[in-house]
Amino acid sequence: QVQLVESGGGLVQPGGSLRLSCAASGSIFKLRVMGWYRQAPGNQRDLVASITSGGTTNYADFVKGRFTISGDNAKNTVYLQMNSLKPEDTAVYYCNLRYILSGNDYWGQGTQVTVSS
Repeated sequence: QVQLVESGGGLVQPGGSLRLSCAASGSIFKLRVMGWYRQAPGNQRDLVASITSGGTTNYADFVKGRFTISGDNAKNTVYLQMNSLKPEDTAVYYCNLRYILSGNDYWGQGTQVTVSS
């Protein structure tokens, strides 16, 4: 089993920054992808950014140049640095871990990010 615990959400003004963290615990294997998704009320859950255990990153077009995903394999932790935040970034952000070989994936409980003046 895998547990994902997110932290770092909150309220920030437009143009501000936040850093989300997601720590994975339990049976953690090497060949994995960890990522952040977000879901606003009435919308589907969309991929924001992901990173493989080898360090390959992928970003949604709507965050390119503003958000940076990084990982610490020793700590089984992934981070999402969010800069130049916009009101439309307001959503619940979910951490995800997916094993490449089995396809099994796991979700965190979500953390609210609100961008408002």
